[in-house]
Parts: sequence; structure tokens; C-alpha cells
Amino acid sequence: MIVKILPPSATFAAVRYNTDKMDKEKGILMKATGFGALQGLAQLRPQDVVNYLEAISAVNGRVKNPQFHAVISGKGRSHTKEQLTDIAVKWLEGMGYGNQPYLVVFHNDTANSHVHIVTTRVGRDGRKINDSFERLRAYEVLERIMGQDTKRAAEHDTEKALGYAFATRAQFMMLLESMGYSVDLKDGRYRVSRNGREQASVQLADVEARIAAYAMDVDRLAQLRAIVKKYGATHSTDIHPVGVSQPGGHAAIQTGYASELTGLLREKFGVEILFHGKPGKPPYGYTVIDHARKTVYKGGELMPLADFGLYVAGERQLVPDWKQPEAVIYDNSVTAGESASPGPIADGWQGDNGTDRGPEWISTGLTAGISGDIDDEAILGRNRRRKRKARTNSR
Repeated sequence: MIVKILPPSATFAAVRYNTDKMDKEKGILMKATGFGALQGLAQLRPQDVVNYLEAISAVNGRVKNPQFHAVISGKGRSHTKEQLTDIAVKWLEGMGYGNQPYLVVFHNDTANSHVHIVTTRVGRDGRKINDSFERLRAYEVLERIMGQDTKRAAEHDTEKALGYAFATRAQFMMLLESMGYSVDLKDGRYRVSRNGREQASVQLADVEARIAAYAMDVDRLAQLRAIVKKYGATHSTDIHPVGVSQPGGHAAIQTGYASELTGLLREKFGVEILFHGKPGKPPYGYTVIDHARKTVYKGGELMPLADFGLYVAGERQLVPDWKQPEAVIYDNSVTAGESASPGPIADGWQGDNGTDRGPEWISTGLTAGISGDIDDEAILGRNRRRKRKARTNSR
């Protein structure tokens, strides 16, 4: 979780920046509070918000840059828009802005879900809101909030993962890792951590009981094969690396793989495909998480990876060099737009599922014979002994 306080401004251009996002259906107004009678209007226009904030700010002429604009961003889709909004409200209270008029706007146009917060640094009593060490306090307040909320969320997610059907310990660990946790086994229990701190735990005996109860659903697998073959004929199956950008112009770090087909399966059918491989290399296997039926399958149980990725024979050629991932991440250099339409605030959004096929999309070049899964020894043995090396999920 990241919080960033953007540079102060003499104008409230951040209001129009965010309403422009909403007009383009790339943002949702999650909360507007403290605006008095304006909130009774059927349509709250951007200029109305700006005028209100300017009126409060004008009480203290010594504050030359009254706009307060901040961003709270989660990793990937680890938090819903409602969860991010709740965190933003608690964070504003902790920073001394709880009684201020403010907007919270959720943005869905990057790989990392995030909310923007806009208010004024001038309080209703005419005094400037305390900004001493505000960047340090920003993280202290956020960490305090996350320390309270993350533990409850981890306990809920752990219980949810135990409700799935899975055949191996590695698959259980992968379920939690796909939710953004790190997991290790020690002293007969799985430790579930986030941000370097243990948030929940599961007894090994509970996991073993779920493994013992596993029964492969062959009918569901047959249904999934039919779905993959049907939509694989109309959606690109080319697998490309995805990652996150790094500051200073450094190369992006690969975090996984995706394709147009996998995006469709996740959004339309609740089926998540997790490819396994090493950064900079094509994937060598995959796992299927069927959220709709709460079951985890080895990729090879569904179909070989070569079949999953290549349907139109003869149209794809071997690619000798796996390209760097096309990184998409929240841009810390966001600036306020200068000309946003003052139209109505948009409702609803389309999730960023990475399905737009651009120039960085490339064929896997995979051929028959590539293993569709990996055994537990490789997972719990050598791969687990690697230290201080960035890795792509290899289960």
C-alpha cells in the first residue's frame, strides 16, 4: 500500500483532473462530503466544488497553495474500490482532514487500483491544517490503519482459501499468494504475511484435511475445456509478460503473464489462469483457479500448455528472445488536467483486465512437449531455497 501527497497548488485543478477521469469512465466518485447545501443538488458540478473549496481557502490569505491532493494505491487488485475508500476516509481523519470538505475518486485505468483525494489545507476555522512532517505522518497513519484492517482481511482471506478444493500444499499456498500474501510453513502451521508482518496462520492439519478430501471434478474440467476451445478461436491466446515499472527509467520487473483469452476467462467465467515461469522466459506451466467452483486444478489436468496457448496452427513462429514486460502501474507523476468537461459524474467502470492487444503482444512460440505443471518437490524444495531473487510465481 502506497500513499503519496502530490505537490500543493494555488488552484483546485485536481478537481477537474478527477472529474475528467469520471467523464471518460476511468474513475468513480466514491465519496463527496462536507460541501453543505451543494450535496443536495441533483448534479454536483466540478465548478461548484471548486468554488466551495476556494471560498473556504480565501478565509486565510496566507496559505498561497491551498489545494491538498493525495493518492492511496494498492498493489494490483488487492483492494476493492470500497476498501480503498474506507482506508482513505480513515487516513484523512488521522491526518486532520476528517471535518474538511473532500472528494474521494477511485481510478481504474492502471494496473494498481487507487483513489485520489482532493480537499483544502485551510480549515473551517481559518487555520491551516497541520502539515508538519506530513509525508512521514502520512505513512505512519496509513501503517496504523493497515495494521488494523490487514489482519482482519488476512483472517477472512485465509478462511476463504480453506474453502477451496485443492490437491497439494503448493496449490493452497498459491491461492493465498494470488491474493497478495506471502506464505511459509514453519512449526506445523502456515504463516500468512503481508508487508513483512504475519497477519494470520493456518494449521498444517487443516490443510492436509482439505487435500485428503479433494476429488477431481471431471465434468467441470470437460466444461472448461469446451469454454477454452470456444473462446480461444475468437480471442488471442498469445501469452505476454506483464510487470510493474520502476523509478528512474529502470527496466520493468516481470510479475507474471497474461493473454486476451485469460482476461476473458477471469472476467466472464471467474476462472484465473496462473502461468509459471522465470522472468524473461516464456512460461513452462500453469495452474487453473476456478473461483466459480472454488477449485484449483493443475494445468495439465485441463490441457497441455501448448494446446492452451496455440490454436491456429502455422500462424505463430518461434520467438528467440522473450520481450521485456509491458509495465503498467500507477504514475506517481500525475498532474492535474487543465480542461475537463464539467458534465455529470459517471457511474460504473470497466476493469483493467489487460486485454487490449498492443504492439508488445508476442507469440509464445511454444511447441508440444512442454510440461503443463510442476511437482511439489520443485516447489517446496529448490525454488523455496532461493534467496534475494525476484521471481515469477513458479507453481
